[in-house]
Amino acid sequence: MKFKLIYTILLFCFTALYSNAQLRKNIDFNSDWKFNLGNDSTASNENFNDAAWRTLILPHDWSIEGNFSKDHPATNQGGALPGGIGWYRKIFTLAEVDNEKKVAIEFDGVYRNSEVWINGHYLGKRPNGYISFSYDLTPYLKFGNQKNVIAVKVDNSQQPNSRWYSGSGIYRDVRLVIKPQIFFEENKTFIKTDVKDIEVSIDVYSEIKNYTNNSYTYQIKYQVFDKNGIEQFPIYNYNTSRKTQLSTKVATMDFEFIFKNLKLWNTITPHTYTLKKSLFVDGALIDEESTTFGIRSFHFDAQKGFFLNNQPLKIKGVCLHHDLGALGAAFNRSAAKRQLTILKQMGCNAIRTAHNPPAPQFLDLCDEMGFLVMDEAFDMWHKKKNKFDYSRDFKDWYKKDLEDMVLRDRNHPSVFMWSIGNEIREQFDSSAVHLTKELVDIVKRVDPTRPVTSAVTETFFEKNFIAQSNALDVLGFNYKDYDYDSLPKRFLNQKFIASETVSGLATRGVYQSPSDTNRIWPPNYKVQDTFTGNKDLTCSAYDNTYAYWGNTHEKAWLAVKKRDFIAGTFVWSGFDFLGEPVPYQWPARSAYYGIVDLAGFPKDVYYMYQTEWTTKPVLHIFPHWNWNKGDMVDVWGYYNNADEVELFLNGKSLGIRKKTADALHVMWRVPFTPGTIKAVSRKNKKTVLVKEIKTAGAPVKIELTADKKIIKSGGNDLCFITARIVDKDGNTVPDAGNLVKFSIAGNATIAATDNGYQADTVSFSSTQRTAWKGMALAIVKPGSKKGNSTLTARADGLTSGTIALKIAD
Repeated sequence: MKFKLIYTILLFCFTALYSNAQLRKNIDFNSDWKFNLGNDSTASNENFNDAAWRTLILPHDWSIEGNFSKDHPATNQGGALPGGIGWYRKIFTLAEVDNEKKVAIEFDGVYRNSEVWINGHYLGKRPNGYISFSYDLTPYLKFGNQKNVIAVKVDNSQQPNSRWYSGSGIYRDVRLVIKPQIFFEENKTFIKTDVKDIEVSIDVYSEIKNYTNNSYTYQIKYQVFDKNGIEQFPIYNYNTSRKTQLSTKVATMDFEFIFKNLKLWNTITPHTYTLKKSLFVDGALIDEESTTFGIRSFHFDAQKGFFLNNQPLKIKGVCLHHDLGALGAAFNRSAAKRQLTILKQMGCNAIRTAHNPPAPQFLDLCDEMGFLVMDEAFDMWHKKKNKFDYSRDFKDWYKKDLEDMVLRDRNHPSVFMWSIGNEIREQFDSSAVHLTKELVDIVKRVDPTRPVTSAVTETFFEKNFIAQSNALDVLGFNYKDYDYDSLPKRFLNQKFIASETVSGLATRGVYQSPSDTNRIWPPNYKVQDTFTGNKDLTCSAYDNTYAYWGNTHEKAWLAVKKRDFIAGTFVWSGFDFLGEPVPYQWPARSAYYGIVDLAGFPKDVYYMYQTEWTTKPVLHIFPHWNWNKGDMVDVWGYYNNADEVELFLNGKSLGIRKKTADALHVMWRVPFTPGTIKAVSRKNKKTVLVKEIKTAGAPVKIELTADKKIIKSGGNDLCFITARIVDKDGNTVPDAGNLVKFSIAGNATIAATDNGYQADTVSFSSTQRTAWKGMALAIVKPGSKKGNSTLTARADGLTSGTIALKIAD
């Protein structure tokens, strides 16, 4: 049996409200923008001639289209790519029927200092490059055959303003929203759930805006649907109708109902539901709004860590910057889903959005895929980290930006805590006490249901003024795992999470022995600007190289794993990212920290986490087996679900190894002889897995594999195609560095290429890419219509590779 709830309130509106009434329209506003890189102050004028400008589809990042250079003011810390000033313009029309509607434009993110005009009228400026915002266009619009012009200036010319690659432009989605005169206010619906045994209490807070004058009766119908569109039904405890007077501003309502036996959201089975609110005025439906939510409970315990749905859960997380590798900052759902899928297969269950609010669609993916999210607001407060960073705008914008972030994201079940800052410099002076309290209060006024943290570095209470505020629900500590056991004594009755760990450094496919000696690169801050490591600007992929403030992946994870009071970890970082190429200077231009490289190819330590963070059987051995005769090679193995691993070289046993409580890998030191190394993992003397690595011969051909063979038309879906240089037997040639030339035929284009090497200075827009350690990547973007496409990869002296793709509706 289904119960439909009608909530009746008296409202003031004018009698013409229902003439030509239509529901709200959310219009994709990404297509047919004009763009020009350069500054022309007259471009905001309605009649400006933009005929010579380039036409493009948003999201768009102009920096990623440029060439790498040491001369760009962003420096290699900001990715060594250009900034500047860019202008966007779009012409559009509106039907006469919309003349009595409210019309707004919504931007999910513009980096940075965006200014917006409609038909020559200035709407405002938003300095923060990561925050979502909107403007009311209604007073300035034209209807029927008359044209409207929206103009956006984006100013990312003052550099450096970021410690990592930021991108430039309207790099997230844009929407045009057409609403009735009375409507549900955006981001003002808040769904709170309370789980008690088999009962779930759902409390819905909403706001309605009214731009009318006369009185009418209005009703609200609430419906809840599961992800398959099947309507659920309330059991009891719903409010009765009541009357109220709605002013020309806002009406608020709070509504509670109870369900039984609904499915909970968790990291394994992330069930979600949709609340649909329908607004009726005098019996006519005039507005609808749907909100996705999940039902879960969670809490932190000072001794036992984190609990999700009353079950203990170690947070196994990574930090992610917002760029998507070769695609830059321009958000793409397909690319983000690929990153999250790779991490999910590793066993990751949490993401920290370092160090800014993410695209809202990223949080949608986390809801769907089962990731907990620490949603972070700021990398700095008043005190700067770069000359032109957000500290210049913080005083005027922090209240608005923080509130807008929480309002936008508070219904996502994936978001389990808010972070008000990362390594904030105010932590070392008393100004932090008041400011921390104020920031936490801003969050709590908007969302009292989630804990608030800040990622700090100071592990002594008397020196940590953010902690001294006593305002944080959970203390997040970055690095310094040697101090973990002292934290409960220094910060009494506090709850802890390792908000950032490791800072290990690795280049995929690079191995330097001996592997059992740690390399601290750079060894201290005094030499970090002059440090020289390897001539080819690489770092060994054995887990033995890290920055002076960090640790190895193994030791950092063990420090968290062994301590119940540490709720979990966020590894720095999940993927390599553009910018911050510690330990090197130019021409290095992207980070070495990632568990996965910039192209999306896992480094070897990925499998260490897979053995620890999943229950599926894993056996991974490395390195490759192409060396000089007589070389002493350290062979590492990561394994789980087994008691031991035995290594063989050309059929001869090299011995059995077993992990210890303090080591998550096993190792053999082997004099190189060409042939085959084979590892066998066993449990109770029975074989679990077998892995082999053969000495590869000369490069013979290019082998292509795609992450999908069918791509949706329209340009939002992408296909990631891996090119491997292989020998006659199909073995990847580990030192192959052939120049691969990609070409494509049919209804698709090559969006970018990459190889994962942190010091490759060829533009990502190039269709030619030198393979790195035998591998390269091509990213294919489909056209607007269905059809077929074929990607070809060629290299001198090698048999070409081809792969057929289908573009579908």
